[in-house]
Amino acid sequence: MTKKLLIILVAFLSLPLYGGDGGGSSLSSGDGLGEVSFHGAWIATVANIDWPSEEAVGNTATQKEEMIGILDSLQTIGINAIIFQIRPTSDALYFSQHEPVSHWLTGTQGKWGKKDKETGEWQEQEIWDPLEWTIEQAHERNMEVHVWLNPYRVNLARTDTSMLSSDHIWRKHRDWFWEYNNQWYFDPGLDVTREWICTIVQDIVDRYDIQAIHMDDYFYPYPSGKLQIPDSKTFEKYPRGFSDIREWRRNNVNLAIQDISQTIHECNQEVEFGISPFGVWRNAKMDSTGSATQAGIANFDDLYADIRLWIQEGWIDYVMPQLYWEIGKKSADYEILAHWWANEVRDTKCKLYIGMATYRLENASPKTPWGKGNEIGRQMRLNRTIPEISGECFYSTKPLLRNPRHVCDTIKAVYAEDKEYSLPWE
Repeated sequence: MTKKLLIILVAFLSLPLYGGDGGGSSLSSGDGLGEVSFHGAWIATVANIDWPSEEAVGNTATQKEEMIGILDSLQTIGINAIIFQIRPTSDALYFSQHEPVSHWLTGTQGKWGKKDKETGEWQEQEIWDPLEWTIEQAHERNMEVHVWLNPYRVNLARTDTSMLSSDHIWRKHRDWFWEYNNQWYFDPGLDVTREWICTIVQDIVDRYDIQAIHMDDYFYPYPSGKLQIPDSKTFEKYPRGFSDIREWRRNNVNLAIQDISQTIHECNQEVEFGISPFGVWRNAKMDSTGSATQAGIANFDDLYADIRLWIQEGWIDYVMPQLYWEIGKKSADYEILAHWWANEVRDTKCKLYIGMATYRLENASPKTPWGKGNEIGRQMRLNRTIPEISGECFYSTKPLLRNPRHVCDTIKAVYAEDKEYSLPWE
């Protein structure tokens, strides 16, 4: 190797994975060198699933320590992107001008501090911006930050509306919402709902150096028995030419996705829009072009989310189906679904990453594929045989980092096998 070539190579290898200015995904080099794989992990904040811990609620110093521990640990196994939940229930784990600070962060929605459980005394919390700080920490570690928003949800079934702060939009415009199965949701059939969500999205994209806006599978609520969604009055008032309420509901979500996509890309063309839907679009028994599955729920039929249309229309930049089943599962085979989604993105501009269930390794029976300890490794290696799959993401961070059945070692080993990608910190 000549001295000149060696200098060029060293300079190239020293470049950070994260681009650093102007947002946008850094995982596509754009210079003919090929794509770098997406190695992601979800950091869930709702109900303090991953961060902050319940013990750290209301304590800024402890919250920062926990986040640094998470990012450092993720980095060691090769994670180069986090999907950070910042709007779990129409609230904010960032400085929002429109919605109150989340009680999952502070203990009391809309207030920086909480009452001591034993003494009842108010404990002040240092005011800080978790999103801005986490972005800085992640970028220092060459990690992308995709911010995860839940569009319609106002509360969880186990948290009543008494915990909503006085300045929550639910208290100001009750007519924008309906209740289903003890939870409140924005009414997707209203124009003001789409406008509000786009206002939130624009504020985030304008003010933060993020790489993507991310939404998961929660659009219309998952069905609860025979309980009917209470949107018939909205449908009667604003049918928009539809006679079938199910088609109208899908159109409501389609309009929202289209508007959100337009809002993001008008603000910053480098910021992506990604969706991680439930793993089945439609079962083949309902549609011959659907997957050879027998899932009890489907995006199109039950959640009114027509992911296929969003891919075809170019409204989303990546799709990350949650394939939380094992290879060979009769009702929903990981391998069948991986190939089905690959076919959906083929010849489109939409990238395909796979959402994977590392949490299922915990407490799994030795008689099941998850209990044998190699299921994630099998799935990751299968991913690498399908050209359309350019990465994966693990749900969720806390169970992942507990390293059940040595999954962290498996992930690191598979990434070490990837010849197209070398870790910038090694």
